[in-house]
Amino acid sequence: MSARSGARLFVAVDPPLEVRERLAAWARGSADGAGTRLVPARLQHLTLAFLGSVEVSEADRIAELALGCAQPVGALATSGPAWLPPRRPRVLAVEVLDGDGALGELQAAVADSLVAAGYYQPERRRYRPHITVARMGGAPRPRPTVGPTPALGFAAQTLTLYRSRLAPTGAEYEALARVPLL
Repeated sequence: MSARSGARLFVAVDPPLEVRERLAAWARGSADGAGTRLVPARLQHLTLAFLGSVEVSEADRIAELALGCAQPVGALATSGPAWLPPRRPRVLAVEVLDGDGALGELQAAVADSLVAAGYYQPERRRYRPHITVARMGGAPRPRPTVGPTPALGFAAQTLTLYRSRLAPTGAEYEALARVPLL
């Protein structure tokens, strides 16, 4: 599939803006200047399924399948910082605790729906909820030491199908379809 006919798509849960702004402020104070590119609050999310390049004409069907799985997701909380992947980190993330298991259930439902329709290859590793707050540029290097993350409790607000467009300044995300989770 050529880059022209395909769109990089992913399904994600959106935390409240106040949570994303607090995490962006923490990242500015913890990781700025450590060879990282900060992720603006408006772009932070919890990815449930990254589909990669998909024909643009399939986006409506993917949205119907994925967003049809919507269910309330409450009892989430930020946990500690995580450099991912652990061995050769490329991102600084904030781990998210799934208090009642609803986020894990939503992720499994979205993944199963998209796998059944042939749009998604499930991950081999178990789902690890996190919000990426910074990306490392260049060659892998030692992880900078960062302080403790803010302790924030929240409920997910929306389930969104995003299109990712890569640019020299970093990825930009466009919401193609969205449903509330509250």
